[in-house]
Amino acid sequence: MSDSGRGKGRLVAERRYSSKTTQKPQKTAKKPTAKRRPRKAAPRRRGGISGFILGIFRWVFGLIWTVVWRVTAVIALLVGLGVGYFYSTLPPLESLLDGRARGSVTLLDRHDQIFAWRGDQFGGPVTADSVSKHLKNAVIATEDKRFYQHFGVSPRGVAGAIRINLSEGRGPLSGHGGSTITQQTAKLLCVGQEYDASVWKTESAYLSDCRQGSLARKGKEALYALAMELKYSKDEILSIYLNRAYMGGGAYGAEAASERYFSKHAGELNAQQAAMLAGLLTAPSTLSPTNNLERSQGRAATVLRLMREQGYLTAEQEAAAQANPATLSDEAERKLGGYFADWVIDTLQDNPITADTTEDVVINTTLDPKLQRAAEAAMNKVYSEKVTKPGSVVEAAIVVMSSDGAVRAMVGGKKTGVSGVFNRATQAKRQTGSSFKPFIYATALDIGYSPYDTVVDEPFCMNIPGSGQWCPKNYTNNFKGRVTLTQALENSLNIPAVKISESVGRDLVQKVANGFGIRSDLNDSPAMALGTSEASLLEMTGAYAGFLNGGSAVLPYGLRQLRLKGDNEVLVGSGGGIRERVIQPEAAGQLIWMMEKVVSEGTGRRAKLPDGRPAAGKTGTSNDARDAWFIGFTADYVVGVWMGNDDNSPLSGVTGGGLPADIWRETMTRVSEGLPISPLPTIAPKEPAPQVAQPAPAPQPAPAPERQRRDNIIQQVLRDLLGGG
Repeated sequence: MSDSGRGKGRLVAERRYSSKTTQKPQKTAKKPTAKRRPRKAAPRRRGGISGFILGIFRWVFGLIWTVVWRVTAVIALLVGLGVGYFYSTLPPLESLLDGRARGSVTLLDRHDQIFAWRGDQFGGPVTADSVSKHLKNAVIATEDKRFYQHFGVSPRGVAGAIRINLSEGRGPLSGHGGSTITQQTAKLLCVGQEYDASVWKTESAYLSDCRQGSLARKGKEALYALAMELKYSKDEILSIYLNRAYMGGGAYGAEAASERYFSKHAGELNAQQAAMLAGLLTAPSTLSPTNNLERSQGRAATVLRLMREQGYLTAEQEAAAQANPATLSDEAERKLGGYFADWVIDTLQDNPITADTTEDVVINTTLDPKLQRAAEAAMNKVYSEKVTKPGSVVEAAIVVMSSDGAVRAMVGGKKTGVSGVFNRATQAKRQTGSSFKPFIYATALDIGYSPYDTVVDEPFCMNIPGSGQWCPKNYTNNFKGRVTLTQALENSLNIPAVKISESVGRDLVQKVANGFGIRSDLNDSPAMALGTSEASLLEMTGAYAGFLNGGSAVLPYGLRQLRLKGDNEVLVGSGGGIRERVIQPEAAGQLIWMMEKVVSEGTGRRAKLPDGRPAAGKTGTSNDARDAWFIGFTADYVVGVWMGNDDNSPLSGVTGGGLPADIWRETMTRVSEGLPISPLPTIAPKEPAPQVAQPAPAPQPAPAPERQRRDNIIQQVLRDLLGGG
């Protein structure tokens, strides 16, 4: 048996070795089944490398599967924890509707009509059900068409955004974000972080952090969005979004934007108006209809097409809306008083009622829209017709004021209809030039001088301690000899102005100028008489208003009253108007009489009004012609004009009697349109008695007239005090 067994073993071995040949292949089929099973692994041996590779793949796949499901479990756990954390921090719905850091300011003109808005406007909370159905549909069609299907995050939207970004040559997270409305709302809420002054130095730094697009930040927003989906309903999330989204023009939320652009409630919007608001969400400042109505209408046309494609509008409804695009309301079209509004707000910076508050404020102002348009039209006309040098950078400013200091119009630069820019009417301090001279003559008249008193216009020098000899000259470099004070002012002569200033006393001139509202420090030197000190156009115009009202100072003002929106209680009054008397009414009347000669016969002749309306004023050109002024008035209004370069470089061929007088004339002509012609409140001085020839020969000389004696005294005082010729 053992031999038999060994023999079988040998036969098996022989068959194995002979298997290399091609003969007798049938013998393998005769082997018992038990003996064939090990041979069924032969394909592994025939494909040994393939089997090895498959084995490796199976092992790697198994390892990956093990890692993936474990990592997935960990991620799911972390996501769950993150969502749970944010869910626990979510406040009640009502506290999320108004997210402004500060309140809005609505400015009303003198007729109590809205002309400007400032701050963060919020018209009041709305819900997804209370707004127009067109607005709700337009927002969903534009921002998130699967809003009611996803769970807060849209993988399809993210994938599509990444594909678009990569195809446009950007990074996967740069550009299109694929964010859902829920994710956008999470960003608006800054994923639950509120502004903390101890963490962020400024609110803008806080907002910058909230809007960063890093991967970690987007992950937070996704978790917060998932938590919101668990906490709130879809319509509640949409309501938060509609209340918090910025829609340009300072408007936060649908209600504020609807009132801002269309003067109606968000529930009353038609399809084209709703499409315009929804179109603002992608770029609210750029697409704002108050900035570029045509561009905003173009974006609205795209939104209308999306609404039709998604079934929110029929083809007929879309065609009707496209044919009648949304336009601004009359209030929104008024691009008036930007400089004026900025100035009024600036005057309230330190007021606790308007600083760092979310209260909505209403301010009644002194602005007259008719006069504002007149000033802007005058500026534009002169620049278009007379400032012909290509690329000219010369700037100008205008202030229109009533005699009590109420500012009726303000243009702070040659570019009109703007706001938030440098206001040359209030912020620029410039040398006043000869426009300062009326303060000298006002002082002289107040202490008893007459407009007919004389002074000699001649070569003149003074010894100034510490500076040596100073010899002022007239603008024309010639001298007129003996002239009256009226002639000296009329022709803007420098030598007489210096002599009178030194005669009455610089300290007294300074007191009068300060009394009329010139707050800037005045140079305590003889050159003060030539306007070497600086002042703003608003200060100078307010001072001239004091001349017109009979010699009393005024405090220029633009605010009449301030109250909280919806409340009739006045919290802040004007604080401006007529103040204490500076010079006597007779002196003021005589000064106006003298200044009228400037316009009718002197350096301000280009300011003469075409309808024969009486006007008075004064030109001014500063040292090296860096500033040019014309300030004057009729019986109704005071208008001040300044021209110059922002870099304080000299003007080319511009003096106060030139372009500023032209702007003044154009402004005053428009401002006075429709008003009856009224005389100026002048007081004509008594003319000096004519000198009567004396019979000769007389035993003694005739006494000199009082005026001649006064002139002789002035000249003697000047020679004694100043040591000049």
